[in-house]
Amino acid sequence: MSAVVVVGTQWGDEGKGKIVDLLTKYADLIVRFQGGNNAGHTLVVDGNTFIFHLIPSGILYEDKLCLIGNGVVLDPSVLIGELEELKSKGLEITPQRLKISYNTHLIMPYHRALDHAREAAKSKGKKIGTTGRGIGPCYEDKIVRCGIKIGDLMDPELFREKLKENVEAKNFILEKQFGAQKISFDEILREYERYREILSPYVDNCSFIIDEALKNGKNVLFEGAQGTQLDIDHGTYPFVTSSNTVAGGACTGAGIGPSRIDKVIGVCKAYTTRVGGGPFPTELFDEVGDRMQVRGGEFGATTGRKRRCGWLDGVVLKDAVRLNGIDGLAITKLDVLSGFNPLKVCTKYKGRSGTWEYMPGTIREVESLVPEYTEFNGWDEDISGIDSIDGLPVQCQDYIKAIEDLSGVPVEIVSVGPGREQTIVLKNPFD
Repeated sequence: MSAVVVVGTQWGDEGKGKIVDLLTKYADLIVRFQGGNNAGHTLVVDGNTFIFHLIPSGILYEDKLCLIGNGVVLDPSVLIGELEELKSKGLEITPQRLKISYNTHLIMPYHRALDHAREAAKSKGKKIGTTGRGIGPCYEDKIVRCGIKIGDLMDPELFREKLKENVEAKNFILEKQFGAQKISFDEILREYERYREILSPYVDNCSFIIDEALKNGKNVLFEGAQGTQLDIDHGTYPFVTSSNTVAGGACTGAGIGPSRIDKVIGVCKAYTTRVGGGPFPTELFDEVGDRMQVRGGEFGATTGRKRRCGWLDGVVLKDAVRLNGIDGLAITKLDVLSGFNPLKVCTKYKGRSGTWEYMPGTIREVESLVPEYTEFNGWDEDISGIDSIDGLPVQCQDYIKAIEDLSGVPVEIVSVGPGREQTIVLKNPFD
């Protein structure tokens, strides 16, 4: 029996979906514990590409149980769309294969309306870069205790009562503060009554299911979304998401105690990317960054937005190791760096008030940072077909070793391409 958490070590888009899909082979339960459909996990299996926004990445294994935990904010229309798309590809997801915690909060149409209105009202340079999916406003309602859980949706009278109160309050803000169009109570009620009929068989007590599985010697895999530097408490605030993306979020977002976690795997892209606004110390604005973006296919799986690209940020990586208690690293997209010479890794920052070996706590200091780099020899070989660590070019092996030395954590998985088979597993975290 083991419980393993997979988290991102950067600003998201590290390739967590592929690593979760790979490790699902050894797990019995796969649990998504935070975030919403602002995250997109891309999997390539047998030449077919799948993009999941809410359904855990382990769903492609037909003998596994996937859970959506209470820490997730759920847009029912998106989830139903994913279920329908999988069905069209011959994968019908029954309630025996997917469960939703009854404590999961629902994204409502007024959340999306508020998200768009607030971002539009911000001046240039202060925009967060929100996806407009209503994630933040939904988490906001959860915190101020006026949110609507999927368990509430199962109670028609309670749902109607809570919806009426919220629509009145949100319409006041939309109309008076932002001059935006009001939303219709009746339309939302009819829409969500349909969602109730479809989703009610999937609603369950996920905390209890996880606990029973661990008691019975099952392996549980916890899947996080986004990355450490997007954590609401520990990221580059305010340019962050609205949930705790670090490993500790698996406990609150799934309903288990911290002593039940056995191992944390941090997924680290071989270089660094970021989508949307916010500071990015190692960002490249030259031909090297453009080539990295094209070779890596760096477009957001959710938004299609071009990802900003830069060299590997070792300061960000070390912060992630400390904040998550990372036991092992999974390095992804190493193949993208073939042909780049030299390679650079940031080891510290110079800021307006001195040298930093961790991310400063104030946004103005963060925005002043200039990275200090260590250079490494690159390699020219195509490594996408190599299936052993010893088969990699020496310079490639040296780069991996440098990441281990800098982070203080062993590299246990190396991805050399998008396919499930294009992965070198040095150590199985469930062993």
